[in-house]
Amino acid sequence: MTGTLTIAGLGPGDEALVTPEVSAALAMATDIVGYAPYVTRVQPRDGLTLHPSDNRVELQRAGEALRLAAEGKHVVVVSSGDPGVFAMASAVFEALESVPQWHDLPIRVLPGVTAMLAAAASAGAPLGHDFCAINLSDNLKPWPLIEQRLRLAAEADFAIAMYNPRSASRPEGFARTLEILKEAGCGERIVIFARAVSTPEQRIETVELRAAKPEMADMRTLVIVCNSATRRVGRWVYAPRQVR
Repeated sequence: MTGTLTIAGLGPGDEALVTPEVSAALAMATDIVGYAPYVTRVQPRDGLTLHPSDNRVELQRAGEALRLAAEGKHVVVVSSGDPGVFAMASAVFEALESVPQWHDLPIRVLPGVTAMLAAAASAGAPLGHDFCAINLSDNLKPWPLIEQRLRLAAEADFAIAMYNPRSASRPEGFARTLEILKEAGCGERIVIFARAVSTPEQRIETVELRAAKPEMADMRTLVIVCNSATRRVGRWVYAPRQVR
């Protein structure tokens, strides 16, 4: 096989946060595959074919990318943030399982700056101690599992970075998330609402969880529920490195 497949993260939004390794892969690509809003972030040029697609068709998108690479193209599958964090890297390998003839295809996964890291940096250092990440979308996993993980993370006093908190099709999920965390005794914890991080529309808001409202988040918001030891210093918040 003469083609290649690269799965790349475009970072949270600012072009300055795209890694040089990803930029080099995009410059060498013959085909770009991805969710339409992410594909539009790639500058068109001669010799480059763009393949934008709709949301919720990850496996079809991954299959198309594998097929193009098997045909000899140099394909880059783009994700926002990091491709291995709730993004396309897993989808590509899932699609690859069913086509053994493509298992020797040259594949690379190039990391990017994921939203929780950009959000944390914009607020200070809320992930300076142990933390976890939970995707609040129940499209690919049952809601009871999300609730269980929220309760266990709260009990363990992890800082919790929450992706995909609230959409028009499932506005009730984030409201229930806040209820669960309040029931778990997290009402005094600091919550960071980081919307459109690293873009001109960036907005960072911090409140105690008991004052948080569901409408403070949307699909462009990364929410960080800090651990109980997290403190404020001026306009910043940080998790102490030592927890007693």
